[in-house]
Amino acid sequence: MLRDWLFEHPRLLFSIAVLLMVFGAVMPFLMVIKLVESTFFWNFLSYGSSTLGFLLGIVALAASRIRQKRSDEDLNQYK
Repeated sequence: MLRDWLFEHPRLLFSIAVLLMVFGAVMPFLMVIKLVESTFFWNFLSYGSSTLGFLLGIVALAASRIRQKRSDEDLNQYK
């Protein structure tokens, strides 16, 4: 399943989160300098991608920590 695969690869999940947050920061800037017309769709999309990127970053950080903890437990199992 895609969800399980993403949780096994937290770096990829973190990269996706960073891209979403960058999009969420760049789009309002482009709207302010009038390169992109400010519409409800673009405003909602930039806010949503920024929020989703933030949440995915937190999930990626947690998945990374859980994965690291599991590998530490596997190493300490034979001591």
